[in-house]
Amino acid sequence: MLSFIVNRWLAITLLILIVITTLSLWPLQNLPRVPGSDKTHHLIAYAILVVPAALANTNLSRWLVIVFILWSGLIELVQPHVNRYGEWSDMIANVSGIAIGWVLGMFIRLKYLKAD
Repeated sequence: MLSFIVNRWLAITLLILIVITTLSLWPLQNLPRVPGSDKTHHLIAYAILVVPAALANTNLSRWLVIVFILWSGLIELVQPHVNRYGEWSDMIANVSGIAIGWVLGMFIRLKYLKAD
């Protein structure tokens, strides 16, 4: 399974980014009630986004981390224009998720993909 992710990390990452962007910018009358904190959802989503890139650990994947931070800020700026709420605390959760996802992905890479 890990080799599948590593071999297709860019496609998987872009798919996750599309899902996050779509869900973040989809106009809603009211936010759906889901268990857990909104900030926790942001943290988890962005951590999941970064794990495949961390597993690949290429020059491109390292640059994408910066792109994801900028992208999350852009989403927060655009959200008020699509009947959503842009909050800087969401961006803090996003950046925290990116950091946690990178560390988690690198840990998994070092522990389970030693042969690389």
